[in-house]
Amino acid sequence: MTVRAVLESKGYNVVTVEPHARVSAAVKLLSERRIGAVIVMSDRRIAGILSERDIVRVLGERGSAELDETVDAVMTRKVVTCRASDTVAAIMEKMTDGKFRHLPVVEDNRVIGLISIGDVVKRRVMEYEQEQEAMRDYIKTA
Repeated sequence: MTVRAVLESKGYNVVTVEPHARVSAAVKLLSERRIGAVIVMSDRRIAGILSERDIVRVLGERGSAELDETVDAVMTRKVVTCRASDTVAAIMEKMTDGKFRHLPVVEDNRVIGLISIGDVVKRRVMEYEQEQEAMRDYIKTA
């Protein structure tokens, strides 16, 4: 299974913020959209990624005053990406090794989606259930 298959199932919607946006505005966006991360874009390029973990870390280290800071002061700057043609197994390994839960999907230097570990797990469970149903059908007809 590929990243493209996951995106086709979940959709290609990507939520972004600008680096100069306030952390408090990004928190509100995460809450309203019920998502765990946003891509930080500057001049149509990925400048970083801001996740719930980034926010919790900075609040724990520096306190609530950080909510008034800009996103670029809090975001993760080194962003690992993937391609739509990558396998789910490969991105699961990247996520596990890097200890992160969100991967922007980039094609032709353009962000086309965002994959979370939740998306991957959901898709894998669906696949497993389909395989189980096919096995049951096979056994019934044998």
